[in-house]
Amino acid sequence: MAKGNDNDRYVVPNSDRGGWDVKKEDAKRVSAHEPTKKAAEKRAKEIVENTGRGHGEVRIQNKDGKFSDSDSGSKNESPAKDTKH
Repeated sequence: MAKGNDNDRYVVPNSDRGGWDVKKEDAKRVSAHEPTKKAAEKRAKEIVENTGRGHGEVRIQNKDGKFSDSDSGSKNESPAKDTKH
């Protein structure tokens, strides 16, 4: 995982149990476990908003281990429109 701040959360596949985990960097336990990637992304965004007061990033990993996307918390959002397609 890339070095982030304490408010960042990572959505990563769980190869042992199936489904997807929401993790804080270097944490021994997961913050949440969800059956689908979409549900894990939603939960990760909630955690960033609740624990980090919107300061932080949700970083999303594919099953191949590569990070495919990230989403800023509400306090990190730029006023510029996202042009990613």
